[in-house]
This record gives sequence, structure tokens and C-alpha cells, in this order.
Amino acid sequence: MAVSFSESAAVAAGQVTFWPVDFTLKSYDFIVSRPEFLRSLGITLERVVLGTAINMLLTVMVAYPLSKEVKAFRLRTVYVWIFVFTILFSGGLVPWYMTIRYTGLLDSIWALVLPGAVPVFNVILLLNFFRGLPKELEESCFMDGAGHIRTLWSIYVPLSLPGLATVGLFTIVGHWNAWFDGLILMNKPEHYPLSSYLQTIIINFDFSQVKQEDIHKLSQISTRTSKAAQIIVGSLPILLVYPFLQKYFVKGIVLGSVKE
Repeated sequence: MAVSFSESAAVAAGQVTFWPVDFTLKSYDFIVSRPEFLRSLGITLERVVLGTAINMLLTVMVAYPLSKEVKAFRLRTVYVWIFVFTILFSGGLVPWYMTIRYTGLLDSIWALVLPGAVPVFNVILLLNFFRGLPKELEESCFMDGAGHIRTLWSIYVPLSLPGLATVGLFTIVGHWNAWFDGLILMNKPEHYPLSSYLQTIIINFDFSQVKQEDIHKLSQISTRTSKAAQIIVGSLPILLVYPFLQKYFVKGIVLGSVKE
């Protein structure tokens, strides 16, 4: 962080330690004005919104039937073990890529959202949370004529807000920080999400692609200050939100994973 707020000459001379030297915002001014950065940020925001909505909907719909007793859902144990199997064993990178390619999802936002539409860890967390709710509430709903769908959205979901908040936060952080799938599934750099874009510029930042009008800004910064500024900007939303939502992580995990 100190490097991103320091003059390039001070960084090159090794004068920067814990505090910025010759405080400046030139690196941030250059970064936020770059169309590549703004485009990747927009793709990431779209991914977070779509991915979280799809993940939450499918996680709730899968966790509800799996939270039932075997006598109410005979194949419950079979499906649970199928989900657990996907945690222990993976089909491999090549089959995963070929499947997405054959379905025509490459170079689209859906390639970043649909492959992980049902996070198994979140399903297990939420089904344990559902199993901790009083069974009498469900029985009273059935006696009043409500079906499973009405019971799910009228009873289970409102009473499971801590668990849903935890699952939602896990999903948001996961989509925001994901970078590997963007590098593999996006053939064009202009389709990279923010984390994939940051990973590429950290390894190989190409100043030759900078537009003519940005040459003056470029002359006032260095590669190190530019990289540091992009890392800070990419991490800033999570760093700002996490301290205020940390209690929901802890509370949701404890309530969803401990069952008496």
C-alpha cells in the first residue's frame, strides 16, 4: 500500500518501508482512467451479481430436500454422497474445459457463473442449518395446506437469514477473488474479470499498449507503483466490507455446522 502512494523515484531508490514517501495519487489516477481496468471491473461486478443470485437460488433449492429425513426423502443419502464425492474427487481440468467448450460458453459471462452454480460446501452448510429448525413449524404449515415450495420460502428462508448471509458472503468473495477460470475460459483479454486482469499485469505489465494520451501520466509513475495501485483497488471492496460482516461469517458457520 505504501508503494502505491509513493513517488516512483522514492520506490526505485528503496526508500519506501511502512509509510509512503512523497505522497501522491498519480498511480491511482492512471489506473482508474484505463479502459482495460474499468472494463474488467464491470465484468467482475456482473459476475458477482449474476453468480450470487444463481448460487443462492440453487443452493436453497438443493439444501431444502437434502435436509429432510430419509423416510421423507428416500434418496437423500444417495444424493448427499454424490455431492460429497464431487468434493473428494474432480473430473480434471481438461474434461472441465472441454465440457464448457462443447456447450458454447467460452468467452461469455456464463462460463464464469454456471460451472460453479451449486457450491457443495454451501449446500452442506445450509442443509445443516435447515435441519436445526423446529420440525413443528413445517408440520403446522402442512396442516394448513401449504406445500413444500410455500414452506421453503415462507418458513425456512426467513428463519435462516444468518446462514443465508454467510453463504451469500462466501459466494461474493469467491466470485470477486476468482482469477484462474477467467484466464482459462476467456480467450480474449478484454473479457477478463478483474482478478484475472490483475494477475496478468502483475506478471507481465505491457506499457507499450498504453494510449498516446496517457503517456504523460505514465511518465510520472513506475511499474511497481502501478502494480501496487491496481492490487489495492482490486482488493479494496472486500477489505472495506469484511470487517463489518465478519460476525455473520462466524455466526452462520457455527449455527449451520453444529447440530445437537
